[in-house]
Amino acid sequence: MAEETKNPAAETEAAAPAEQQQQPTQSSGPRPGGGPRGPRGAGRPGGGPGREGGRKFFRRKKVCKFCTEKIDNINYKDVRLLSQFVAESGKIVPRRLTGVCTPHQRRLSDAIKQARNIALLPFAGVK
Repeated sequence: MAEETKNPAAETEAAAPAEQQQQPTQSSGPRPGGGPRGPRGAGRPGGGPGREGGRKFFRRKKVCKFCTEKIDNINYKDVRLLSQFVAESGKIVPRRLTGVCTPHQRRLSDAIKQARNIALLPFAGVK
């Protein structure tokens, strides 16, 4: 009679650890390696967070060239200065790449457009 009052769920719980040892189960959580493809950053050329040196790349804050040199007016005739801000393809380089502040970028683009109109700068690069 003592066996009849026993919970059937308790019997399956006792048998479950034995079944787990026989066949591997797949867990829905993250792998111990860090993900489905192994540890993070492994196998990438150039490294990542798992780089041997342990140093991260330090990017210097870009500063506006016109503000540091105190250039107020950007002259359209200064081709040497303007050509630094024009790509090989002829496009005006965006301020996120050059580090020029917004007011100077506006003046710079106007000066580049004026220089293009009087043929001091090319509209398009050489193919």
